[in-house]
Amino acid sequence: MTGGQSLDAAYFDGIFSGDDDPWGLASSAYEAGKFDRTIAALADRRYARALEVGCAHGVLTQRLLPLCDHLHAIDISAVAVTKAQARLGKPPGLALETLAFPRKVPKGRGFDLVVFSEVAYYWDSADLDRACRWLCEAMEPAGRLLLVHWTGETDYPQSGDGVVAILWEALQEHFVVAKAERHERYRLDLWERR
Repeated sequence: MTGGQSLDAAYFDGIFSGDDDPWGLASSAYEAGKFDRTIAALADRRYARALEVGCAHGVLTQRLLPLCDHLHAIDISAVAVTKAQARLGKPPGLALETLAFPRKVPKGRGFDLVVFSEVAYYWDSADLDRACRWLCEAMEPAGRLLLVHWTGETDYPQSGDGVVAILWEALQEHFVVAKAERHERYRLDLWERR
């Protein structure tokens, strides 16, 4: 089922307040394998300025950090960001922030990596449009956009396959496909800015 408005901070605060590891991000073999594949897709280069949207409690953030000079990790949930801070501490090069992307965007431009891992299907059409406009303005030439999404049924505004199709329709003039992988329960799409 798809459609509806973007999910708000209260929805995610409730999830993170009620469970130390929602979705099993720190404990499931499935998530560990997906994160291994995510890092393998990105590890052929170093990133000067990266953005992780929807950092949750910092499990993937911890894995991305060694690839980046500066990683700005954001989440709509203040509860999630507090948990990420507790998990990660204050390592050099990491900035954590509560931010309701794409309605609010990080300061500055020049990102050479943006990661949307299990996040874009929470957005409605208006927010997807906002995200696409921001990506075109804020990303460096040859910068990478990594999309990882569950491909099963959802009750979110979008499905995993649907949101990738919407983003590609909007961004295909500005990006090229570097990788397009389908795994048992998720897809990984890596696009590079023209």
